[in-house]
Amino acid sequence: MVCRPPNLATMCGIAGILSPGPLAPAARSGLTAMREALRHRGPDGQGEWSSPCGAAAFAHTRLAVFDRTAAGHQPMSIAPGRFTITYNGAIYNFAELRRSLEQSGVQFVTATDTEVILRLYEQRGSAGIAQLRGMFALAVWDEQERTGLLARDRFGIKPLYYTERDGTLIFASEVRALLRSGLVSPELDSDGVYGFFRTGSVPEPGTLLRDVKCLPAGHHATWTGGRTTLQQYWQLHFAESGTAETAVADTRQALLESVDGHFAGDAPIGLFLSGGTDSAAILALAQATGHHQVQTFALSFPGTPEDEGPLAQRTAEYFGARHHTCEVDAATARAAFESYCQAADQPSVDGLNTFVMARFAREGGVTAVLSGIGADELFGGYPTFAGVPRLAAWHHRLRWLGAAAPLGRVAESVAPDVRTRRVADMLRRAPSLANAYQTYRGIFTHREAAALTAGYLGEGVTPLALPPQLDHDLDPTPADGVSRLELTHYVRNQLLRDGDVMSMASGLELRTPFLDAGVVDAVTRLPASIRLQPGKALLRRAVPELPPWIAGQPKRCFQFPFARWVDGEWQDAFTVRAHAHPAPAETWYRQWCVFSMESWMANVKRAAHD
Repeated sequence: MVCRPPNLATMCGIAGILSPGPLAPAARSGLTAMREALRHRGPDGQGEWSSPCGAAAFAHTRLAVFDRTAAGHQPMSIAPGRFTITYNGAIYNFAELRRSLEQSGVQFVTATDTEVILRLYEQRGSAGIAQLRGMFALAVWDEQERTGLLARDRFGIKPLYYTERDGTLIFASEVRALLRSGLVSPELDSDGVYGFFRTGSVPEPGTLLRDVKCLPAGHHATWTGGRTTLQQYWQLHFAESGTAETAVADTRQALLESVDGHFAGDAPIGLFLSGGTDSAAILALAQATGHHQVQTFALSFPGTPEDEGPLAQRTAEYFGARHHTCEVDAATARAAFESYCQAADQPSVDGLNTFVMARFAREGGVTAVLSGIGADELFGGYPTFAGVPRLAAWHHRLRWLGAAAPLGRVAESVAPDVRTRRVADMLRRAPSLANAYQTYRGIFTHREAAALTAGYLGEGVTPLALPPQLDHDLDPTPADGVSRLELTHYVRNQLLRDGDVMSMASGLELRTPFLDAGVVDAVTRLPASIRLQPGKALLRRAVPELPPWIAGQPKRCFQFPFARWVDGEWQDAFTVRAHAHPAPAETWYRQWCVFSMESWMANVKRAAHD
């Protein structure tokens, strides 16, 4: 078994206020309101702290997965009282960082990774953030310099939102906590609303609120004297330095170390298990590192083509796991709607599956679960890896012939179906991999999303373009470009955000071993011809323990039977909302978008009157 460190931190909710002068009473009461709004993220403890100068205050709610003693209490201060932290996450290389700091003469009081972060910041400042391997959102206050630091992990596994008002910086783990503070306006942001209807999730760094931003993944922000400066400390990079001779062994070693590290904790840890390759690979690697009789949790939809329950059961038995199956039908899923909508921090076209699964796992007695998020995007598991480059190349050819824009205008006006309208919309814009990707993954066209946005804001909007640096000209191949887009859009804005919010709604921590820094660094150095072979061949070769019924099956996306339910038992909940809007919502995912937005707006209005 790979050696793993004890005493990592806990999954939590964090909040704070940094002000150029002493905090006003309204700010202090706002901080307490944010802490209460985050209680579901940390039901095992809470704390507040104010700086001696009165210009900074932190709040923290604690879910005790690690170090369940008082030593893990936050906010935590050191040196003596100069540096204070509020932190949500787990640093998997903290033992290594601690040894390095001890060798330079640093003495520790606790055995927590929280103190390691503080000591690292004390010694190396913001440069130390790049050395952290794990998932985290944190804030550190330096009382002597009267400076604050906010930081977020590479992929944005843990969330962090902030607003600035008259030089005061206010932050929290969730948008709704900022709303509950009474210090943030509920006014909508047109780009955020437009981006949601375009993609089914709100693209960071924006949010649905005009005055609230998301700290971008891989960034830290320094606040001094009422001014905030953002800096990127890590960016996804694809190289071609790896070789076929060592690819499988290097990938396997990185996966073994990651999975073993992600099982660290003082509380029961389980695994979300589907009938697919990714979660089965984690279970196989867990057994290979000495974690036997893992508790696994699966959803089953009896009598539907989407039902992966029997496959998950068979895989769990093969590896000797303690398996739990939750059978879900249209009625039981519908019964979860109200709680799911209340849990949504921002609307999403997805998330109900994670919400139901997380609640089931928490009731099953675990405090943390591992998930296969990130594997498809790293190893080429989606049809987008072939489809998007083909679509972009076709667009380039039509543009060269001068036929793209005219064809797009005609097709968009007469197209009878959603997909054709999205392609027509693409043809009216410049050809690029990013535009082809948005067409492939999109929900509504530009005109439709603009009309929906105007329905909420009463104003026109500017098209929200994908940042140009995300196009494939930065990457060795178009397939690498698709991988970048999947990881920085679909994973970051939807899968990770839904995973965090919907798991923490049940006081459950979600872990993503495929997005571990060691795994990402080992895999992204490989050429696309090795890394992105069809059928995630590299992953399957790196985990030869996979049973044949898993290793030989085609890619299937795990989801509820949404299309069947929306057109059937759920029809009354969706169609009424859909018909009241100025864009056609003829597919289940379009109806779900409208439903999700309407539900979120109702919650915001309800909160404003509480």
